Amino acid sequence: MSGDPAHPAASDTPAPAGSGAASPARPSDAERVRSILAAAHSMTVIADGVRTEVCHLDGADVLGRLHLHPAAPAAGNPLDGRSPLHDGRPAIRLEFTDIASTPVRDRVRARVTILGHLLTPYADGSDGSDTSTCVEFGRAVLETDEGRSYIGLQELDEACPDPLAAYESGMLTHLLDEHNELVTLLLRLVQPQPANKVLRALPLAMDRYGITLRLEERVGHRDVRLSFPSPLDDVEQSGVQIQALLAAARRLSHRNSLPA
Repeated sequence: MSGDPAHPAASDTPAPAGSGAASPARPSDAERVRSILAAAHSMTVIADGVRTEVCHLDGADVLGRLHLHPAAPAAGNPLDGRSPLHDGRPAIRLEFTDIASTPVRDRVRARVTILGHLLTPYADGSDGSDTSTCVEFGRAVLETDEGRSYIGLQELDEACPDPLAAYESGMLTHLLDEHNELVTLLLRLVQPQPANKVLRALPLAMDRYGITLRLEERVGHRDVRLSFPSPLDDVEQSGVQIQALLAAARRLSHRNSLPA
């Protein structure tokens, strides 16, 4: 739990990224999936072989109208790859793409796929109704640059969306468009300092644990995480935590400007 946002602990100075400290804290795969679903504005639905592009989610958590149910124990041979319980039940596949709101290279940050079988007819809400869809959950798949992971229903149920999920896009674009000099300042927290081959640095992501910057080079790029002094519990705490990072960067700037 983070402390009082108005009085951050003096010892909670952010460690420079890459300084040899413990690996920066980051959301679990299940939390990442929940956050992507909560912030999604569109998705692709493939139900009973019919592909539909849904573009009116408006950032409303998909799980608010898509109810996931555990799969019933399969009868017969569990290794034959086919449960009689699915006979006659259309398969459903939900696809989500997490795209960076800033103009970084390779803007796709992650892809999420949810697989299952329909228990009730699919309702996309296009008629303005609040009808929900019940799905027998198969599995959720998260794909990132780091690889592919599989998330079970219990993990999803126990995870919560990041408190910044619904605000992240606006916060990142505001930082870049209105306070770009602060992005340059945050580079002071990256250790070792980026070489001259870095062409530009852009904010890529922000969650309750910190900010991720993308350092773009002439060929390729690398991402660095700058951890907040303590994880956020609420979006209202983000201002103080960001200011803590900036204060730490300014201290490094001042220290490096002193004569040897």
